[in-house]
Amino acid sequence: MLKIRLTLILLCCVGVAAMAQIDSTATKDTSNPVLDLRNKIIDNVPSISIDENDLGDGGTQNIASLLTAGRDPFYSATSFNFSAARFRIKGYDNDNFQTYMNGIPMDILGNGFTPYGQWGGLNDVMRNKDVSWGLKYNTFAFGGIGANTNIDARASRQRAQTSISYAVANRSYRNRLMITHSTGLTKKGWAFSVSGSKRWADEGYVPGTYYDGYSYFVGVDKKLGQNNLLSLVAFGAPTENGRQGASVPEMLELAGTNFYNPNWGYQNGEKRNARIGRSNQPVFILTHELRLNNKTTLTTAAGYSFGKRSTTALDWYNAADPRPDYYRYLPSYTSTWASTTDQAQGQQLYDMMKNDINLRQINWQRLYDVNRDSYESIMNADGIPGNTVSGRRSHYIIEERIIYTTRFNANSVLNTKFGDHVDFTAGASYQTENNHFYKTVNDLLGGDFYVNVNQFAERDFPVDNVSNQYDLDHPNRILKVGDKFGYDYNIDVSKAAGWAQGVFQFNKVDFFLAGTASYTKFYYEGLVRNGLFPDNSLGKGTVNDFFNYAGKGGVTYKINGRNYIFANGSYQTRAPYYNNVYISPRTRNTQQTNLKSETIQTAETGYIMNSPKLKIRLSGYYTMFKDGMDVMSFYHDSYQNFVNYAISGIDKLHFGGEFGIEANVTPTITVNAAAAVGRYYYNSNQNAVITVDNSSEILGQQIIYAKNFRIPSTPMEAYNLGVTYRSPKFWFASLTGNYFDQSYLSFNPIRRTWDALKFETPGTAAYSQIFDQTKFDADYTIDFFGGYSWKLPKAYEINHKSTFLVFLLGVNNILNNKDLVTGGYEQLRYDAQAAPGDPVNVGKFPPRFYYAYGLNFFGSITLRF
Repeated sequence: MLKIRLTLILLCCVGVAAMAQIDSTATKDTSNPVLDLRNKIIDNVPSISIDENDLGDGGTQNIASLLTAGRDPFYSATSFNFSAARFRIKGYDNDNFQTYMNGIPMDILGNGFTPYGQWGGLNDVMRNKDVSWGLKYNTFAFGGIGANTNIDARASRQRAQTSISYAVANRSYRNRLMITHSTGLTKKGWAFSVSGSKRWADEGYVPGTYYDGYSYFVGVDKKLGQNNLLSLVAFGAPTENGRQGASVPEMLELAGTNFYNPNWGYQNGEKRNARIGRSNQPVFILTHELRLNNKTTLTTAAGYSFGKRSTTALDWYNAADPRPDYYRYLPSYTSTWASTTDQAQGQQLYDMMKNDINLRQINWQRLYDVNRDSYESIMNADGIPGNTVSGRRSHYIIEERIIYTTRFNANSVLNTKFGDHVDFTAGASYQTENNHFYKTVNDLLGGDFYVNVNQFAERDFPVDNVSNQYDLDHPNRILKVGDKFGYDYNIDVSKAAGWAQGVFQFNKVDFFLAGTASYTKFYYEGLVRNGLFPDNSLGKGTVNDFFNYAGKGGVTYKINGRNYIFANGSYQTRAPYYNNVYISPRTRNTQQTNLKSETIQTAETGYIMNSPKLKIRLSGYYTMFKDGMDVMSFYHDSYQNFVNYAISGIDKLHFGGEFGIEANVTPTITVNAAAAVGRYYYNSNQNAVITVDNSSEILGQQIIYAKNFRIPSTPMEAYNLGVTYRSPKFWFASLTGNYFDQSYLSFNPIRRTWDALKFETPGTAAYSQIFDQTKFDADYTIDFFGGYSWKLPKAYEINHKSTFLVFLLGVNNILNNKDLVTGGYEQLRYDAQAAPGDPVNVGKFPPRFYYAYGLNFFGSITLRF
């Protein structure tokens, strides 16, 4: 009977979930696939079918507790297979997932995100990870509600080996070369590890994109006696890449591809991208581990990083918009939205753009021609009376928007045991971060100079030579390549925190309690006096400080050594991120009023089975976010200026279930399945305060009717099913199917206000056209992953060491599905109806979309010895 029930369970799972071939939660070093495959094969040899013994209690004395980072069939699936659809676990934003490295927090204080790009291309030395999912306790931090990861990149923790690998792909980069050498801990107590890589592509999967990235890592450890380990690592990943831009469906149709990219155009026969991302932020971490006794360890670390990340973009002064997908250049505008429509001319334009790629991309030659033909004289240049500068004034330039960040982190964690049943952990941390925001002239595009003036202010104040100055103390400043212009300001933020945790483990029940308290402070400091806001742009603004606290706890009932039931809960408060506080930091230090901390309440419960041949996880969660904030800025045609929406009172509700199963049906065949079914809603109507960049006046206050709108750009339902074959001869192959549904477009709040809806009746087609949120179609992918490890004969061994050649191949979306929408957004520009009966203008500024790659692959060959 038990076998029949298990068979039915497996058949049901086939209909709702999928397989995970890569275990991203394992704490051991999995860098040697030969050993990994061998271990899995040995584990499977005694077992062929699932019987009562596999589901037994595994013994009744000293029942083992659940590992915080053991192999979990659900999270193993979601960590890799669902990534094509930009799946987010439980629908949480990235700031709910915390990352530590060698003992220090790596998250950015400004938005809570983890800057993974700082160690991109360093796979070999970043493999050792301890991951705890959800509210589970861990040994290194209080943690976030999504997941907590600690990367141990110390030199003594690296496998003693040399690895040389080359990879080829057709994704963001085409080639990767990586070399790593680690000594392990020598007899004299030293350990050294170095790694370097190069990733590049002249053109990536999306036309007009490219990639040029280097990565480096140096680690040194010294063991001082038996109880002290001192570690130092330094790493970085200087990278440059041409970026993809989302676009409107009309341009995708004209280009005949969902991967149309409006960011590039031909210049002298070569593709040139206007949106180039650059990043170079080296990181240094010093870690000291002190073993006080066999039960107590104190780990203290300090980290420092600095450097900039930037993005280039087109900027223009008193000239036509140079972007090829600007709404006035589209055939539909001529046919439908222009003041004088012309269907024939619209069709003619449609045919021309469809047949000529140059009409769909940036016209670099025209930008150069405009600049070279523009000869002007600037009076009182650089603020010097009587100083006149003449020459070719650029009306188009490439600007570079730069954030230069300096960060210092310190963290100390004590782990100890009291008797046989109590584990106690306590820690304290301090983080400080200075972010310098500014712009520079990157390319004058054939002109001689640019001028540091605000063209939007000139429109509003045409005879005022004060308001139009970005830098009032240096008016009419003449700009050359590399000069700063526009905005220039700092935001400083610091955070101090302390936490403690107790884990109590007994024969049938485990439970834990943890608490934390923190103090966060941030402020704005303007570095130039803006002509529009001379009194609140230069100097230090309001100092905002917040005291926050959080607590969590949980209990696990151990039915036996293989079956567990758990329940966890948490309540916490979190300071707002400064990104969501300052209304228009480009021009002034004004911030949202009534700042308050966000509150987060969450609970989770579930059942886990861990047996040699069957692993199951079934869990549910319920999370409420209250009093969130946001700031949105966009160009408004009517005001001819940037409009700012300062939004407060954002509540969100996330609830759902997760299921995963991994069954070793034979010694060589494993079936995996997983399902995530949730619902993520905005749970409140929000308040918006509307301002423009050129005025301190509040234009209005509105209620955004966002309650019950879905959290956008992640599937709320995701399923997969897969099978893996592992040969005793050290090769494996897996096939996985994934299905995604209930994903929604990011919506424009302006269309969900009274001003946008007042002339339409609820329930009518016109009302729904304005108000309803767009749902993406359900979609799918099928993926393949395989590999082979070959131990070379002794005659070919290097330095008399066992030498391996490892081959890996991953092919994603093998059915070449190019219609999978991964995200997008409604444009914030919207022309509301001015009177009853006016046409609904939703289509004038249509949404922009991103699509998942079609068939794409990654193959590598690695030599290890």
